[in-house]
Amino acid sequence: MANPLKTIASTASLTLDLRHADAIVKMDNAAGWTVTLPPAVGSGAVFKVYVGTSITSNAGTIAANGTDVLNGMVVVATDTAGETMLTSATSDKLAMNGGTTGGVAGSFVELSDVASGVWSVGGFLRSTGAEGTPFSAT
Repeated sequence: MANPLKTIASTASLTLDLRHADAIVKMDNAAGWTVTLPPAVGSGAVFKVYVGTSITSNAGTIAANGTDVLNGMVVVATDTAGETMLTSATSDKLAMNGGTTGGVAGSFVELSDVASGVWSVGGFLRSTGAEGTPFSAT
């Protein structure tokens, strides 16, 4: 029998480790939050981040550890339109602002540790207004 689904709720900052793998990390803080990824080593660990409460100030941020990069794409969409946003070669942060870059309740991101220094990223971010990229390099 498969492991039962587990949800880990957080309202502020959270540093992920292997106990968060294969769980849904639900972020519930309208004033923003930060999720920090562990170092990417090629373990195959998968982390899922779900926005349970729309962000109304600051940002909901998912950050690599400072040397790793995010590689992939997310779709940022309103209820009528959407855009696919790609990472750059130096992207190491995804920030949802509750508006144009996602972060409305129901947004989600999946991150996989695919190689040393590399996180694969994909997801669907609910937004308001003209869509913008959530990716940046710190």
